[in-house]
Amino acid sequence: MAGTPRFLTLADVAEVLNTSSAQVYALVRRGELPAIKIGGRGQWRVEADKLEAFIQQMYAETKTFVDEHPFVDDRVEQEQ
Repeated sequence: MAGTPRFLTLADVAEVLNTSSAQVYALVRRGELPAIKIGGRGQWRVEADKLEAFIQQMYAETKTFVDEHPFVDDRVEQEQ
């Protein structure tokens, strides 16, 4: 993530992941995406390296899911 600041807002993370800020907040609150809470108003920040690690983890988990649940095209099975 060249040129990315060290810490990102939840809105920044949502933009990177192409999802909503509410979804990112849920990931943070569930502990799935590491973040820190700063300031008196409790603004959340996600370190860019932690976001990249989260993305890589999601790729690995998705690969495991796909490997364990192979896609079966019912149309192909019906033709046989």
